[in-house]
Amino acid sequence: MSLDNAKKVHFIGIGGISMSGLAEILKRDGYEVTGSDDVRSPVTVRLESVGIKVAVPNAAQNITDDVDMVVYTAAVKEDNPEFMAAVMKGKTLVERAALLGMILEGYNHAICVAGTHGKTTATSLMSEIVLDAGLDPTISIGGHMGRGGMNYRVGNSSYFVLEACEYSNSFHHWHPHVGIILNIDADHLDFFGDFDGVIKSFRRFAENIRPGGTLVILAGTPGFDKVVKDLPCHVVTFGESEGDFQVRNVTFDAMGRPTFDIVNGEAFLATVSLPLPGRYNMLNALATFAAAQALGIAPAVVAQALSNAKGVKRRFEDKGTYNGAQVIDDYAHHPTEIQACLAAARKGIENSKSAEGAQSKLVCLFQPHTYSRTKNLLSEFAESFGDADQVALLPIFASREAFDPTISSLDLAAGIKQAGGQVAHMQNFDEAVKFLQQTLMPGDLLITMGAGDVYFVGERLVLS
Repeated sequence: MSLDNAKKVHFIGIGGISMSGLAEILKRDGYEVTGSDDVRSPVTVRLESVGIKVAVPNAAQNITDDVDMVVYTAAVKEDNPEFMAAVMKGKTLVERAALLGMILEGYNHAICVAGTHGKTTATSLMSEIVLDAGLDPTISIGGHMGRGGMNYRVGNSSYFVLEACEYSNSFHHWHPHVGIILNIDADHLDFFGDFDGVIKSFRRFAENIRPGGTLVILAGTPGFDKVVKDLPCHVVTFGESEGDFQVRNVTFDAMGRPTFDIVNGEAFLATVSLPLPGRYNMLNALATFAAAQALGIAPAVVAQALSNAKGVKRRFEDKGTYNGAQVIDDYAHHPTEIQACLAAARKGIENSKSAEGAQSKLVCLFQPHTYSRTKNLLSEFAESFGDADQVALLPIFASREAFDPTISSLDLAAGIKQAGGQVAHMQNFDEAVKFLQQTLMPGDLLITMGAGDVYFVGERLVLS
């Protein structure tokens, strides 16, 4: 790997979930690495333990004269003091995704997991498979795996398993040996403009797969024909009842966790008992199974890895109990994800009821994520909570966006009510905690849901 003859590389925001892993990879490969962040954290402590100097906070003087390259993320603005210092000193500036593209060129077996939904979980599953196959992979994932709590791993082989995000076309910088497209849906329309823009972005990702490589894609996903048409790589499809790889004999336990057979055509390959709930996770597992076959990993190894998978934090994560009610946290923040998560929870409740005769409520505390997503998909959001007996809404978590006075959680509450749902609106976390303390009964299931910080509410309940 060559980084334009750079010897010393500085990371702005080195404590980030992906930046930290890239920094350690470069350190292993012999580069001098420094970085900065706003606060010290377990991540920065880890980096310092391997010899990476971390400065807190961001400051212009951190861009020393001997720095050759400065790495930043899309979240870093042009008025960042280190960014400005790098420009003033004429340093080479490289965005995180572009750096990752340079790094991936050194890995013959790069596996990039893309999709509007489920990519963090599927990347975790793919990582478990490659680890269990003894292939010593490097891993970069947008969440903390249940296996060891890691979000990255620095391996010593030609295998790199990577979560591939479509936002800002980040994954266009990468040329994988195996690319996975779990699904394609309308999201990030603040960037793509419309759904056709989303499809075109995934098409470009597919075109970037290396010659002789493989695209694994959900059969019949919206935009399928446009994405796969005349691709030079191999195309392998998967689906519940269509595609090259399919499932058979599906059953669910009392927690909504599936057991299923995997077939390729008429050939039985393996039985998997997945410890993650829902049909959507079953499809995530099926996609990784198909990708593993493209890598030549034995079906029995794949099935065992999937059956022992630990999942990812904030993906149907069990947080504990309050007043006899189970508290789950989930990252779902798009209507499709919400519907899938609640459907899995409903199936688990129904199976429990049939076994024990219990009458239970499914309660969802939802924190919408970004004004643009809430506005663009308002009707879809309103229809997505049908499996919940009670919905409680928090204010919109703004994330990267400026305040938009034309949309709020009250608009979503009105839509849910019009769709026949039971909904309440909370002004803040304190109100939400009080409401849930009055609502939850033994046997109920609470899901705190969203891509912001809603999980704090569930943690407060469990600790109260």
